[in-house]
Amino acid sequence: MRAISEGEIRASFVNCTKGEVKRLAVPRDLDTRPWDDLDFLGWRDAASPGRAYLVAEHGDRLVGVALRRGTPHTGQARRSMCSLCLTTHTGDGVSLMTARRTGGNGDSVGAYICTDLACSLYLRGKKDAGPGGRMPESLTLEEKIDRTAVNVTEFLQKVTR
Repeated sequence: MRAISEGEIRASFVNCTKGEVKRLAVPRDLDTRPWDDLDFLGWRDAASPGRAYLVAEHGDRLVGVALRRGTPHTGQARRSMCSLCLTTHTGDGVSLMTARRTGGNGDSVGAYICTDLACSLYLRGKKDAGPGGRMPESLTLEEKIDRTAVNVTEFLQKVTR
């Protein structure tokens, strides 16, 4: 992913009001993000742990979506798989993230996504998901990256329908 500015990020959101976009917490470390290793920019709102954001190149433009994190599981530690990068995590490492659909009819779509939205880094081995986090595959890294890009695109298409 190419490096993007705060202005580009704010202009990319498709499922927020202008007021919500103005108030959302954009990461302050944009200049130190590992842009070459990112397939999308994802972050959680430090002031509101139930909020998260995802910005990705979609076609010829940036598309940003505001996400809501579902209630974390409690009880026994079980493994869950991210539907974007296919990394598995124990505990609350994967969360149901929902996004309000565009169009104003009030419905939403959801996906199970790495809670820290660091899918790109898990995929490339730059962040460790722990034992069993990445299943052995015969795909090349490029093929895994392509698969993740398709999964992100499909999620964004569901939000923007």
